Amino acid sequence: MIEAMDLTAVNWARAQFALTAMVHWVFVPLTLGLSFLLAFFETFYYKTGNPEWKRITKFWMRLFAVNFAAGLATGLILEFQFGTNWSNYSWMVGDIFGAPLAIEVLFAFFIEATFFAVMFFGWERVSKRFHLFSTWMVAIGSNLSALWILVANGWMQHPVGMVFNPDLGRFEMQDILTVITSPVAISHFIHATSSSFLFASLFVLSVSSWYLLKKRHLQLARRSIVVASVFGLAFSGLVILSGDQAAYDNAHLQPMKLAAMEALYRGSEPAGLVAIGVLNPDKRPGDGQTAFDFQIHFPFMLSFLANRELVSFVPGIDDLVFGNPGRNIEGVTEKIIKGKAALESLALYRTAKKNNDHAVAEQHLTTFRTNENYLGFGYLKSPEQTVPHVPTVFYSFRIMVILGFLFPLVCLVYLYLAMKDRIFDQKWLLRFGLLLIPLGYLASQLGWVVTEVGRQPWAIYNILPVNVAQSNLGAAAVQTTFFVFLVLLGTLLTAEICIMLKQIKIGPEEK
Repeated sequence: MIEAMDLTAVNWARAQFALTAMVHWVFVPLTLGLSFLLAFFETFYYKTGNPEWKRITKFWMRLFAVNFAAGLATGLILEFQFGTNWSNYSWMVGDIFGAPLAIEVLFAFFIEATFFAVMFFGWERVSKRFHLFSTWMVAIGSNLSALWILVANGWMQHPVGMVFNPDLGRFEMQDILTVITSPVAISHFIHATSSSFLFASLFVLSVSSWYLLKKRHLQLARRSIVVASVFGLAFSGLVILSGDQAAYDNAHLQPMKLAAMEALYRGSEPAGLVAIGVLNPDKRPGDGQTAFDFQIHFPFMLSFLANRELVSFVPGIDDLVFGNPGRNIEGVTEKIIKGKAALESLALYRTAKKNNDHAVAEQHLTTFRTNENYLGFGYLKSPEQTVPHVPTVFYSFRIMVILGFLFPLVCLVYLYLAMKDRIFDQKWLLRFGLLLIPLGYLASQLGWVVTEVGRQPWAIYNILPVNVAQSNLGAAAVQTTFFVFLVLLGTLLTAEICIMLKQIKIGPEEK
């Protein structure tokens, strides 16, 4: 079995980054969403003076603190990898990618850290107003941290606002405002935060369901359910709208990702949206086989999703790989040729510059600038490399969407029954509620699977392939650190789950 695995250094580095990113994202959604729920709970306490709201706030704050600490530790491990396993990436684009991360540390994280201490330890030490202000600042600071990280990731999906320096062989920041206001960065931020708010609501509903099943802390559970249900419903619509916008952005900025999401091999006009389907496992680009063994689709809907027109052309994988002159789509083979010309002219430019042959250097620089936009394709060996793993993207997207439409219905049912005081005896719903945490995590993780696997083989879309971005390390070294991280992160995750379960079992402080 081991012999069949791909043990190259780049794949071990990718596996290590995926491991740390997915473990880190276990904690991030709950931090983003629960921080605002805490702010609402405490606002009710501040407005009403009812000590029950203070008790509710302090209970959920304990769970938030445990999750916040674990997320901080895993986030540091994640960022260190840019200097270890991905040093070539850091050298080539660190000037751009590092800027939002630096802002996140210097600005947003300091807001979190400063006011977190007041929020958690300052109940009897500061005024009610300042404590409430601190809780809101923790919520705002947490989500500002997410903003800058998602700006960095959005730039990787849609690189803008930079210029390539041929003398240093790296990309440099040209317009940070363009980077920040990139449509991909904005839609990423809105979708990630709104889905995190929804997940935090599911977390509260799930824990509250357990209390109702155990017939403990009934008042806390009912009030928490009402607030969390309204919170979840409010942001469910934003999750759907921002997801639709992200798909529209993919259609125009990352068409290969959209084609993989729909397993669309041959472009069509109009194009239907696949509701459910079973893929043909033997299907390959350009082989003429059918893509599905079974499918149910909605006619016209993919065309509308991609172009806001019911009758419009959506390119497929074959169009994007092999080209479609009738639709003005250039094939990858032509892009590879231009990319190799860019790499060759860049090397000749630097040689001429080194020899002080400025006239020849200028000539090669002109050639390079002509083909500069295809630079990343020069590292590819075949056109088929530009196709991500279609089954992973296709099935992940469908499961995520199904769950995304299920969750607001669950919130609506919880809210209705809680407002009617009929939630206490709905054992069927409460037992299902225990599944909301794992289902919420599944949907959240699959969203990132679609986002990141869908843009392969690129570390920076169309500019820097993953195998070029990696550090010059042997497979054995990266493999060793992978298993070290696996043990460390596994231990941390297990400890965090055990502490959370213990705190939930203890419950809120007595009146």
